[in-house]
Amino acid sequence: MIEHIPGDMTVTVTGDVTLAALQGELKRRGQWLPIDPPFGGQSPHPSPLPFRRGEGEESTIVTLTIADLINFNASGPRRFGYGTIRDYLIGIKVALADGTAIHSGGKVVKNVAGYDLLKLFIGSRGSLGTVREGTFKLRPLPEREQFVQARAESLETADRLIEAIMNSEVAPVVLDLHNLENHGMDVVAGFAGTREEVEWQMATVRELGFVEPASLDYEATFWNDPGTVSRLSVLPSRVFGAIHGLGGIPFVTRAGNGVIYYRGKPTTTEHPPRQLRREKTFDGSILAGAFASGYGVPALAGKATASPGELKVLPTAESSHAPPPEGGTPYPDARHCAGSGVQCASESSRTAALMRRLKDAFDPEQILPELPS
Repeated sequence: MIEHIPGDMTVTVTGDVTLAALQGELKRRGQWLPIDPPFGGQSPHPSPLPFRRGEGEESTIVTLTIADLINFNASGPRRFGYGTIRDYLIGIKVALADGTAIHSGGKVVKNVAGYDLLKLFIGSRGSLGTVREGTFKLRPLPEREQFVQARAESLETADRLIEAIMNSEVAPVVLDLHNLENHGMDVVAGFAGTREEVEWQMATVRELGFVEPASLDYEATFWNDPGTVSRLSVLPSRVFGAIHGLGGIPFVTRAGNGVIYYRGKPTTTEHPPRQLRREKTFDGSILAGAFASGYGVPALAGKATASPGELKVLPTAESSHAPPPEGGTPYPDARHCAGSGVQCASESSRTAALMRRLKDAFDPEQILPELPS
């Protein structure tokens, strides 16, 4: 750690410091960086988990560093309430391919000078430069954090439960849906803050059917299982249609954000029930950053406030078994969706071209890792 100013609630740290170590130091001052990626030290409460790189025999287990956090735009279940790393990164120092060190942003929260170039490096997977330092704004550790869940025998029931929370006065920091238990699906809600506000919110959601105590253990269960994890990023209003397309394979969904992680090959091409395709607007961002990627899987960026029909299921380039929206056939890449009967992000090709121009400008000799393909 280079500098921690508790009164300003900011910290500057080198890129090779682990997230778990940073959270441990901040906790001593009653603060934390509210980012909780898998395999990254889900501070302040769960124990740190390893961060896996590679597949099979080449897989290695290391600890998630601050540079990893920025490079992979990593986030976890608390992103619904706290956001992602782009919401907390206020300054960065990067070494470019030619060795030049550049700075963007600053060490104060209200820094508005110059171009906001630091966002370019979020999710860039090291393709534009090597992160040397990051400055972040912090938050106080919550006095209490508590989780509760409701079981759902069908997607329609899960949809109703989540919509009930979204239409209530509570403000969950976690709103997930998973099917990792044998009894169907669980909708998990988490609340954090003072004792009084957490108790009030817990009492409120009990009236909505959330009566079973819960934890985030399902996260460790999902991420520690062997096999490749694929990701879909959709509008929150399209989450249940996309899950229907998975056909029952294991998944964990950031239901309020539209991010779905799953293992295996989707097994259905059935048309989603109409009640799972109705238009509705959920709060919470889907993806953000000039490079919207995570855990090495590139994704297309969308807006939670998009108009009906503007954006449908957006598969990632490495999600070769993306479920077919609207009853179509699977397609391996978002670039192929023009003939698949599904509307795609109209700016996807322009975004790819812009990413290439940025890569060529920052790394003309192509020394650094290549862009996500």
